[in-house]
Amino acid sequence: MPNGHGADGSAAAGGDVTADGIGPVDGNGAAGHEAPRVDRVMDGLRAFGANYTEFTRRFAAWLGLHSTDAAALVEILYAEDQGAPLSPARLSERVSLSSGATAILLKRLEQAGHIVRTRESTDRRVVTLRSSPDIRPRAMVFFGPYSERMAEAMAAYPPQEIQRFEEFLGGLRSTMDTLLANEYRDGGPAPETRDGPRTP
Repeated sequence: MPNGHGADGSAAAGGDVTADGIGPVDGNGAAGHEAPRVDRVMDGLRAFGANYTEFTRRFAAWLGLHSTDAAALVEILYAEDQGAPLSPARLSERVSLSSGATAILLKRLEQAGHIVRTRESTDRRVVTLRSSPDIRPRAMVFFGPYSERMAEAMAAYPPQEIQRFEEFLGGLRSTMDTLLANEYRDGGPAPETRDGPRTP
């Protein structure tokens, strides 16, 4: 995946962005010495994301589910743990499926006995997705070692560092949300024309 650098790690021609297109570099190349660090951070985040996806894939195999179904189930379980259970519409956003495809997925999970649909809102039209009493203990067995080891790893750092990392991740997430809502809202940046970038 292009990261704005040549094969030797030097800045790409033009010199106006750092690694992965993150952050401007002034005319003197003041941010150039930070580019390798940014590359390493981005590589670490990508690797973490890939590993998390692999945990979900193995959870799917462990339950005998399709990977997309397992990813949806993880989202439902996580949202419950956060005290903010999902509606079908919110789930479809989380797993990037159409409302029709999400309805089919939920039917499979319901028939497998993994989820239940409830009507908890004062608006009885609103459906809330809950994990079934049977699936939660199984999920806890599977993700137990993951949760324990991750907690142990973070316990090695003082609370102040964890807080700064939270802020760092929050900033990255906010940036990505803004990009998805703007430059990438139609699938990707508008192609450049001879007269310059096309206005979205």
